[in-house]
Amino acid sequence: MTEAKVLFALKNFQTFKLIVIFAPFKNSIMQLSEQEIIRREKLNTLRELGINPYPANLFPVNHTSKQVKEHFEEGKKVIVAGRLMSVRDQGKASFAELQDSEGRLQLYFNRDVICPSEDKTMYNTVFRKLTDLGDFIGVEGELFTTQVGAKCVRVESFTFLSKTLRPLPLPKTDAEGNTYDEFVDPELRYRMRYVDLVVNPHVKEVFIKRTKLFHAMRTFFNNAGYMEVETPILQSIPGGASARPFITHHNSLDIPLYMRIANELYLKRLIVGGFEGVYEFSKNFRNEGMDRTHNPEFTAMEIYVAYKDYNWMMEFTEKLLEYCALQVNGTTEAVFGEHKVNFKAPYARVSMTDAIKQFTGFDISGKTEAELYEAAKSMGIEVDGSMGKGKLIDEIFGAKCEGNFIQPTFITDYPKEMSPLCKTHRDNPDLTERFELMVCGKEIANAYSELNDPIDQRERFEAQLALSERGDDEAMFIDQDFLRALEYGMPPTSGLGIGMDRLIMFLTNNPSIQEVLFFPQMKPEAKPLAISEEAKAIVAMLKTENNQALATLKEKSGLSGKKWDTSIKELSKHALIKVVVEGDNKTVVLN
Repeated sequence: MTEAKVLFALKNFQTFKLIVIFAPFKNSIMQLSEQEIIRREKLNTLRELGINPYPANLFPVNHTSKQVKEHFEEGKKVIVAGRLMSVRDQGKASFAELQDSEGRLQLYFNRDVICPSEDKTMYNTVFRKLTDLGDFIGVEGELFTTQVGAKCVRVESFTFLSKTLRPLPLPKTDAEGNTYDEFVDPELRYRMRYVDLVVNPHVKEVFIKRTKLFHAMRTFFNNAGYMEVETPILQSIPGGASARPFITHHNSLDIPLYMRIANELYLKRLIVGGFEGVYEFSKNFRNEGMDRTHNPEFTAMEIYVAYKDYNWMMEFTEKLLEYCALQVNGTTEAVFGEHKVNFKAPYARVSMTDAIKQFTGFDISGKTEAELYEAAKSMGIEVDGSMGKGKLIDEIFGAKCEGNFIQPTFITDYPKEMSPLCKTHRDNPDLTERFELMVCGKEIANAYSELNDPIDQRERFEAQLALSERGDDEAMFIDQDFLRALEYGMPPTSGLGIGMDRLIMFLTNNPSIQEVLFFPQMKPEAKPLAISEEAKAIVAMLKTENNQALATLKEKSGLSGKKWDTSIKELSKHALIKVVVEGDNKTVVLN
């Protein structure tokens, strides 16, 4: 198509828009912004020019932006692709920035290079008028260095790869270096991670480090001779932890099924079956509260090694985390908020009893449930009658002690009531051989000398059942099949679980778990209220001047009595306003 024909098509945008583009969008046309409408117009003009904005064929990329910069050769031919992120239009020539998965690269568009013949449509129209920031393009050209020393691609041809219909929320920087309109609202960033990753490229680094962490841990375990396995996510019994599960129903089997809260009991079954070391990166689900350190879906790593105990596992864990920190950050030190944490082994060891005594002055040794209940209440901790000894001790530790352990610290020897799957302590029958690793006041690892006595295990499960009957919705279920497996014999075993999301939070200095999950769980997106134009006008007047006399506001609105009554009822129904009555005076205020 010649340039003259293109100009004719552009002049007829409005007619074309109404007849062709928006026929399928008849009911939603009013919801589109001006920019979205313009981009759809450009989309159709590209098609009129015979250009497919979404081609199916392969584009033969042979270099990334990083490879171009690292192996730069003057005059070298390259083929690159990515998003167009900025353009400096200088008429017959333009400079632009292309962003791919590894960074940005400068491009130089020259009209006469791209269009050597008299037809300048590809440059004048396709590039300058129909290409928008955010569009994916493929570029062929040769490398050269600009007069200011910048590494650049002189574009010889470019290909449309994907037209974007929504403008990216790109930040703007003024002449003084001040940046405006940054895409920084957390809720928007988490909801639209795909946008966040494009306009905030530094966010990618968190997820690159996350992948490095998983790779490092796998390497460490594989080098030790242990095997990665997979266990069921849908379970008939939600075992291996104290937590409230998600429940569903299997139609064909006509049974309830639970989404996995932990994979512990299945991994132990494999130890019974003869494997000496197994591990799994487990996606777990717990129907509990959400906050900066909890997501209903999270990733845990669990490993079980036969013929080991929790003392061996403490040393193993130290070495593991030291190795992982080095692989992820290149150093054992990590900054988290105001703290500098060092993952260099060895780590301090403090018993649960000593920790509570240190920070509360209260000795939990030998105390009854009633004594623990009263002690917790006296410390201002919220407790209730459904809590057994283990839960009460856990609440005391969580409220008064946990936050004090900043450097990696093993909290050891938990009371038996807190650890129904853990072996009784060899020196004190009231305790268990368990540790949790605390970092910056949060638990990131949990480990046991695993209970392999089937009779003792059955008694512990029954004690959990009694707690469940008292109203504890996090008490463990009795897993009869697991008990049967133990009766066939499990060797002495130590197990370790690590919260991978929390660990990467500490390694990347992110105080919120949502920052280290690609797609954290969110509340449903609030939909704009569909209210009448009259009601919108009343809200606008109240935004200008809130708390107006009812009669005054009615007069200002200019509405008939019927429309006024309907609008006020509409706003009250949606809790947007309230009418305050004080004697004979009535005023309207925004909620």
